[in-house]
Amino acid sequence: MQKTLQPHDFALKETYPKIGAVSITGDKLSCTYDLVEQMQYLYVYVVKAKDLPGKDVTGSCDPYVEVKLGNYKGTTKHFEKKSNPEWKQVFAFSRERIQASLLEVVVKDKDFVVDDFMGRAIFDLNDVPKRVPPDSPLAPQWYRLEDRKGDKVKGELMLAVWMGTQADEAFPDAWHSDAVTVGADAIASIRSKVYLSPKLWYVRVNIIEAQDLLPSDKSRYPEVFVKAILGAQALRTRISQSKSINPMWNEDLMFVAAEPFEEPLLLTVEDKVASNKDEILGRCLIPLQNVQRRLDHKPVNTRWFNLEKHIVADGEKKKEVKFASRIHLRICLDGGYHVLDESTHYSSDLRPTAKQLWKSSIGILELGILSAQGLMPMKTKDGRGKTDSYCVAKYGQKWIRTRTIVDSFSPKWNEQYTWEVFDPCTVVTVGVFDNGYIGGGSGVKDSRIGKVRIRLSTLETDRVYTYSYPLLVLHSSGVKKMGELQLAVRFTCSSLVNMLHMYSNPLLPKMHYIHPLSVIQLDSLRHQAMQIVSMRLARAEPALRKEVVEYMLDVDSHMWSMRRSKANFFRIMGVLSGFIALGKWFDHICNWKNPITTILIHILFIILVLYPELVLPTIFLYLFVIGIWNFRRRPRHPQHMDTRLSHADATHPDELDEEFDTFPTSRSSDTVRMRYDRLRSIAGRVQTVVGDLATQGERFQSLLSWRDPRASALFVTFCLIAAIILYVTPFQVICLVGGIYVLRHPRFRHKLPSVPSTFFRRLPARSDSLL
Repeated sequence: MQKTLQPHDFALKETYPKIGAVSITGDKLSCTYDLVEQMQYLYVYVVKAKDLPGKDVTGSCDPYVEVKLGNYKGTTKHFEKKSNPEWKQVFAFSRERIQASLLEVVVKDKDFVVDDFMGRAIFDLNDVPKRVPPDSPLAPQWYRLEDRKGDKVKGELMLAVWMGTQADEAFPDAWHSDAVTVGADAIASIRSKVYLSPKLWYVRVNIIEAQDLLPSDKSRYPEVFVKAILGAQALRTRISQSKSINPMWNEDLMFVAAEPFEEPLLLTVEDKVASNKDEILGRCLIPLQNVQRRLDHKPVNTRWFNLEKHIVADGEKKKEVKFASRIHLRICLDGGYHVLDESTHYSSDLRPTAKQLWKSSIGILELGILSAQGLMPMKTKDGRGKTDSYCVAKYGQKWIRTRTIVDSFSPKWNEQYTWEVFDPCTVVTVGVFDNGYIGGGSGVKDSRIGKVRIRLSTLETDRVYTYSYPLLVLHSSGVKKMGELQLAVRFTCSSLVNMLHMYSNPLLPKMHYIHPLSVIQLDSLRHQAMQIVSMRLARAEPALRKEVVEYMLDVDSHMWSMRRSKANFFRIMGVLSGFIALGKWFDHICNWKNPITTILIHILFIILVLYPELVLPTIFLYLFVIGIWNFRRRPRHPQHMDTRLSHADATHPDELDEEFDTFPTSRSSDTVRMRYDRLRSIAGRVQTVVGDLATQGERFQSLLSWRDPRASALFVTFCLIAAIILYVTPFQVICLVGGIYVLRHPRFRHKLPSVPSTFFRRLPARSDSLL
């Protein structure tokens, strides 16, 4: 395979982080959380208080707790008129930034002017116990409040204080000291979270027929079709060929639905009265909860559904009139398919929808998201650039989102996640984004910083890969490096036999091959599935925004791009280069460029002709030797984004502008005309190549078609003579003579084309019949 040379700045770099999986001296943490660096935190768990003194005129208080450590200060919410409040809130202070030696937990009374001091508890950090999972959580204790002089006052506070790491169960939901500048309304948007994609189903609606329709105009033959709507998806059948009140279709419509099913399937039977007017003859609503689920290709039972007609009476008032019209359907939820919600080239899950058809897992994928370096500023605040970055990783149905590191160009997350693996030929995707909610509110989109894809089948099992991946993003101005993302990846195989057996199984579930869907159907259904997934995840808390999900799922990968077309063309040429090189080598053999090699090839050829049973063993042995030879030079690092392969480093600015154009276009008419002419010129070259291929195929057809009677007569005569000669002559002699003739010395060759090629080029094709 041809290798492309990456610019050094865009290359993958191996790193050596201090993680438990590669360190010599491991500890308790490295058993379960060993792909990230340990980050020490001081945890303060504020549980509740009791017997707090009244501060108001009414004898009540509005208490809250303030946790102070040096310059860092975190506060709980306050309760109105409650002397026994309960907070259950965790505060986490990064040990790297701790400069104080005392922790102060103060209970205050919320007031309009100045908050009243009610009492405090002070802890020396040298006396704080250390806790590492899987130790049991530290039990909170009651502490008597003290005044500023150290004397005991009324009221008690239940607390737990300990020193731990990011492996602690309290870490994800804790208030972090590095997010002290984030407002209370944005705290939820910066926390880490695990999401699950909704369970997607294909809904197959086989519309068979309708009976006893009542069109308003009985003097004409009705032109009836059925329109089906499920959420934002709308499909319709063709107009029935039987133009009567009992039309027939027998047509399949496919939709995507997600559990829990929120919207029913709406079917309307309509009559095309005029070119721009359709009359509704009846409709029915079908809740998907009541639809039969099937796991294989066996047809489900058909059902008749009554149609209801809606008429408008008394202005806006709608009245339902039930009548005898009905529609015949076969409807089911197809659980034997895998609902594609991501690009097929980067699929992270290939299992069918129905859980009964799932096979056991073959291993575990562990991903440690360590840190990033050199991130570019994504927004400005107070005249300076800043970045509030977080990571999103997607594999299978499980999405993870790290916490947001506020205002840092070198964030450290050190979060580790685990997935079950059911197929090694899948891809995990990790994206880095800037949190637009911080400083911008809910109306500002999250900006993409970069993305990394890792194919599991390229990883060695049980090996820890620690690399720094360049975050490359293509802008309208060109490719740009937005920083580097440091990851630690380990793929552990639970059963080598099961994993190797997966390579003999079909990539997709068997329903994709027994009842295949068309390419157009798959593209449409994939687009609908992406929209459903992005909409559902955007409703989570904190929301995984639509622009984030679409970027992770490559929602625009099907759009036209001159750059991608060039990249794919040169990929094809790279594949064919091996065959071209083989052809050149054979031409050198035939022309005796290296006499010794040519003589050896003659000897090998004669041996294979005399002993034909050695042909296949020789071929496979040759492939085996090449494979063993290449094993020494096998790739030792995962694949990553390649700017040369993508043709992103030498693309014309206008081609990039075209790639980032909206659909439909928003450019001027002159620009569109220029691009259209360029596309026409490219299409003209493709048209010429396709025409040449068609010409060669038609010449083969004309050998026996007698379109050229003299050429067909010559070919038929040749076939008869060849059959007689081959019958009476041993096959080995034929092969030997033919091979020696092909490998003959240049002295016995001439530069004119051979007789067979000349004869073939003279054959007629249908190109002369084209207008």
